[in-house]
Amino acid sequence: MKKKIAILGSTGSIGKQALEVIEGHPDKFQIEVLVANNNEKLLAEQAIKFDANHVVIANEDKYLSLQNQLSSYPVKVFAGEDAVCQVAEMDSVDVVLTAMVGFAGLKPTIHALKKNKRLALANKETLVVAGELISKLLAQHKVEIIPVDSEHSAIFQCIVGEYHNAIDKIYLTASGGPFLNKSVEFLQKVTKHEALKHPNWNMGNKVTIDSASLMNKGLEVIEAKWLFDIEPSQINVVIHPQSIVHSIVQFEDGSMKAQMGLPDMRLPIQYALGFPERLKAPFPKFNFLDYPQLTFEKPDNKKFRNLSIAFEAMRQGGNIPCVMNAANEVVVDAFLKDRIDFLHMPDVIEQTINKVNYIKHPDFEEYKSSDFEARRIAQENPLVK
Repeated sequence: MKKKIAILGSTGSIGKQALEVIEGHPDKFQIEVLVANNNEKLLAEQAIKFDANHVVIANEDKYLSLQNQLSSYPVKVFAGEDAVCQVAEMDSVDVVLTAMVGFAGLKPTIHALKKNKRLALANKETLVVAGELISKLLAQHKVEIIPVDSEHSAIFQCIVGEYHNAIDKIYLTASGGPFLNKSVEFLQKVTKHEALKHPNWNMGNKVTIDSASLMNKGLEVIEAKWLFDIEPSQINVVIHPQSIVHSIVQFEDGSMKAQMGLPDMRLPIQYALGFPERLKAPFPKFNFLDYPQLTFEKPDNKKFRNLSIAFEAMRQGGNIPCVMNAANEVVVDAFLKDRIDFLHMPDVIEQTINKVNYIKHPDFEEYKSSDFEARRIAQENPLVK
C-alpha cells in the first residue's frame, strides 16, 4: 500500500524537493496533508497537482484566499497553529515530514509523536530547542525518527545494522560555506547576497545563512547528541569542501563508516520517506572519477564563533540551546534585512544567552517563554539596527 504523507512546510526548500521525490514514486507515496506558513498561492497549486486531501495555512489571514483558490476541488482547507498540530495527528497519515523552519516546527512535532507517527525530521530546531523533552516522548511512545538532514541521515545509514556496537565518535562534515578561507577583513564587509551563494547546496535563505556562519553545523551538533544518544565529547566537526562525504561514524574498534553521495537533498529525503526500503533514484549519482580528490580540515572556531557557541550551549543544556536558537533566528532575519553585520551575529547570540535565566529541566511552557524572552532581548540589542 502507498504511504500517506503529511508535509509540514511544503512550500519551503525541503518541502518542494520532497514533492519532487514523491512525484517520482507515485506507486509508493500519496499526499494526504500539505502545510505552509504564508505562501497560499503555491500551497493551492501543490494541493491541486498532488491531489491532497487536507491543506493548512498557518497564517490565518491567508485562509480566505486559499479557500477561494481551492473552492472547485475536494480539498479540506484549514488555518492556524492549532490546525497544523491537528493534521499532524491524523489517523490517515503514515509519515509526517516536518520541514517547517525554526521554533514553529516544535509544537506540531510533539503532537505527531504523541500519536505515534513515524517522523521524517528536517526541522533540526526541534531537537536543538527541546531535545530533552523530545527524547522523553520518543521513549514513552516508542516512535521512530528518521533524520532528513544530510549529515544525520548519513550517520543513521551508517549505524543501521550496528545497533549492538557502540559508537566511539561521529564526524559531522561541513562544506565551509561561501566564506571558507576568507579573511576577517573580508567577513566584515560581506553582504547577504554573497552569503546566500552556497557553493554546493540548494537550500532556503535561513539555512543558507546559517551555513555561511557555521551555525547550521552548530545546530546539527546539538541535534546529533539527542538523535544518537551520545556525549558532546564524541562529536567532531570537519570541513569537507566537496560535500561528498556527508558524515562518518567511528566504532570502538577504530573502523569507520561514511555515507557518500552528491550534495542533493532529495537523496536523504527519499531515504527517510522510503525507509527501510531504498528506492531507485531518478536523479544524478556520484562517480568517484568526477571527484579525484576529497579534502578535510579543521573548522576555524575563532573566525566562525557560532560553532563554539553551539558546543558550549550543548554542554550547558537546559534552556540554553533554545535561547541560542531564538537569538540566531532573530539575527539571521536581521542580516537578511541588512540590519546587522555578519560578524556581529555571534555577539548578539552570546549576549542574549548571558541575559536569559537558566532553567535546567524546562517544560514546554518554559521553552516557549525562553524563546520569547530571547527574541525580545536579541531584537533590542543595539547591534541590531
